[in-house]
Amino acid sequence: MKQKALIFIVSYNAESFIEKVLARIPREVFHNPELAVEVLVIDDQSEDRTFENARRYAQANPGIKINVLYNPKNQGYGGNQKIGYHYAIQRNFDLVVLLHGDGQYAPEFLAFMIAPLLRGEADVVIGSRMIHKLKALKGRMPVYKWIGNQILTSLQNWILGTRLSEFHSGYRAYRVAALESVPFSCNSNYFDFDTEILIQLHQTGKRFTEIAVPTFYGQELCRVNGLKYGLRILRASVRSRIVPLGIFYDPRFDYQTQTQTPPYEPKLGYPSSHRFALDHVAPGTTVLDLGCGPGFMARELSQRGIRVISVDANISPETRQYSIKSVSVDIDQYDVSSEDAPVDTVFLLDIIEHLRAPELFLQNLRHRYARGKPAIIITTGNIAFFVTRLSLFFGQFNYAKRGILDFTHARLFTFASLRRCLIQSGYDIVELHGIPAPFPLAFGPGRLANFLLGINRFLIRVARSLFAYQIAIVVRPRPTLQVLLEDAEKSQPAPRSAETG
Repeated sequence: MKQKALIFIVSYNAESFIEKVLARIPREVFHNPELAVEVLVIDDQSEDRTFENARRYAQANPGIKINVLYNPKNQGYGGNQKIGYHYAIQRNFDLVVLLHGDGQYAPEFLAFMIAPLLRGEADVVIGSRMIHKLKALKGRMPVYKWIGNQILTSLQNWILGTRLSEFHSGYRAYRVAALESVPFSCNSNYFDFDTEILIQLHQTGKRFTEIAVPTFYGQELCRVNGLKYGLRILRASVRSRIVPLGIFYDPRFDYQTQTQTPPYEPKLGYPSSHRFALDHVAPGTTVLDLGCGPGFMARELSQRGIRVISVDANISPETRQYSIKSVSVDIDQYDVSSEDAPVDTVFLLDIIEHLRAPELFLQNLRHRYARGKPAIIITTGNIAFFVTRLSLFFGQFNYAKRGILDFTHARLFTFASLRRCLIQSGYDIVELHGIPAPFPLAFGPGRLANFLLGINRFLIRVARSLFAYQIAIVVRPRPTLQVLLEDAEKSQPAPRSAETG
């Protein structure tokens, strides 16, 4: 069965070029037995006769399926692409190739652009001018663009963990299913759209291939503000790596639907809330893990010879495997007095911020364990983290799917407010620490993540409330009045001699 291929040509003020570009599309592309090809030209409200010239070529070549559309309002380079990709998705195309109407990219290479997609070797094909860098200069790429292209591409590769020879070519071929899987409609309408969609496709695990294409700079006008473009693509690259930390939320880099919750990932192997909790539990003891999550903590604890009682709304098979007991219940509805087993440590890891009435929950927990006085380890996000403060300064307060401003958080804490809440709920503070941001989750384990962790840990020592991403606190319940009364009823003073009486 033939695959449907769309050759999508974005055009703006290209009346001198558009017919030549259409004529240069190799006829063997249309005669490929594996393909059913359509050409789509979208004129982005040109001020010249681009639309008329493209329509004239289509009418003069009825043997080629060419659809020429016109935007009644200019959408910008990125906005025009959005419309074309939406067209491809709505009409069930299998692949789409992006061409420019000004002839800057060679239509003669269309077959080479399409081939890796047809062979199933890639989801994204980039026609790179920088695989053979000197040839780009021979193609009259201005020296300042040649240098800037390489500098920006190197920075983006470093930030994103990619190995592309060029991010800035406008010659691309995509599998339409890959485009449909990312939120490209949220992207910029400016020229940085090209970088944003590559980031999205890379972060969702799509396969990339680059092929060498010739460089041609002729009489076409450059409409890109180089400084503005460079700053925007670097900002998008950095933000795409920070979004997983929960510091910022940006729908461009959110790849789950609104009903999906991102997987809760273990933060082990580096300074984190999970590492802090594990380091405070001795082998041979019993832990009550409230809000245990998918079970990785139960596994870690069990492997250390620690007994685990796991409580959460959804108990995974792994949790059951590594727990001596598991209870499936919403933590807000959990009756802590029903737990009769003695415990040495209670975990409330990244849970207290989800509770509708944390003070009441803490009071009930204290009443249950006031006699045994287990260590209670609590971790939560620090809303006073300097990035959140900066966001507030600039009028931003963006919730996200994870992090300090998680959509599901019902209560936000600072060091002072959490400490006050615990003291007022009847607990003694044993330890209070600041936890750095989980950079390895965003950047992957490596030198960059370790460097950032080191800087963050140093800054926490300088100003904990400002630079700690999370709060980690160890408390013990104070005796309740009932416990004190019972102790008074049972106790007698030690006998005293006549001399001391």
